[in-house]
Amino acid sequence: MEIQKNTWTTVIRPQNGRLDINLIDIWRYRDLIILFVRRDFVAVYKQTILGPLWFLLQPLLSTLVFVIVFGFIAKIPTDGLPQILFYLSGIVIWQYFASCLVKTSDTFVANAGMFGKVYFPRLIVPISIVLTNLLTLGIQLCLFIIFWISYYARGANIHLTAWIFTIPFLVLQMAALGLGLGILISSMTTKYRDLNFIVGFGVQLWMYATPIVYPMSQIPAAWQGIYSLNPMAAIVEIFRLAFLGTGSVQPWQWGISICVTVIVLLVGIMLFSRIEKTFMDTV
Repeated sequence: MEIQKNTWTTVIRPQNGRLDINLIDIWRYRDLIILFVRRDFVAVYKQTILGPLWFLLQPLLSTLVFVIVFGFIAKIPTDGLPQILFYLSGIVIWQYFASCLVKTSDTFVANAGMFGKVYFPRLIVPISIVLTNLLTLGIQLCLFIIFWISYYARGANIHLTAWIFTIPFLVLQMAALGLGLGILISSMTTKYRDLNFIVGFGVQLWMYATPIVYPMSQIPAAWQGIYSLNPMAAIVEIFRLAFLGTGSVQPWQWGISICVTVIVLLVGIMLFSRIEKTFMDTV
C-alpha cells in the first residue's frame, strides 16, 4: 500500500537571521491585522460619554492651552502664522508619532498572555497599532483642514506649497519611526521594566525638543546640525511649510531625519526579532 506524503499548508520555521522578517507571513495574516485595528479603534472610546468626539477634543484642548500659555503669556513667536494653525499643526503631527511610540512600546508585556497561547507573526500587533493611529490622524487632519480653510477664507497669510506632495512620505516616516522606536523599547522592557515609566516622561521631554510650540527658525544657526538629529523636527517643520507656507527647514535636514529613522527602524526590528524567541522566559 503506497503511503501518501503529507501536504502542509503552513510551515513554521525557526528564525535565525538578525533581520529575519517574513513579509509573506505578515501578508497572510492581514485579516488579523484588520481585526486588531477594528478592535483597538472601536474600543478606545466605546464606553465614554462623548465617544469619538475625543478624537477632536484632544487636539483642540491642547491647542487652546498652547495658545494661552505659549502665545499670550510666554509670547513665543510663530513666524507670523496664526497661532491656532501653528500649534494645531504641530499637535496633530506629534500626537500621531507619540501614540505610535507609546502604544507599541508595551507590545511584549501587554500581549504576553496571547503570545504564549497562539502563534502568529508578533510584528502584527505593533503594525496594527500604527494603522489604528493612522485612522485617528486622518480624523484630526480633517479638523486641521477645516481650520485652515476658515483662516484662508478670512485672508490669513497662509498658502499651500509644493511640499504638500511630501505629506504621504512624512506620514510613512512617522509610522516607521514610531514603530521602530516602540518595538525597540518594547524589546528592552522584557528585562528592564523601568523603561515603562520612562517612556511617557521621555515623550513629553522630546516634544519640547521638537518645534511644536516654537518655530525651527528660533534655533541658532550653530545648533541647526545637532538639532536636525531629532528626526521629528524636520517632519513637523515640513508639514507647516507644506500647509502654511512658512518654515525654515532645508532638504539636507530632512535627509538626516530619514537616515535616523531608517537606522532606528532596522535596529528595532533586529532586536524585536531576537527577543521574540525568548521573551516568554523573562516577561
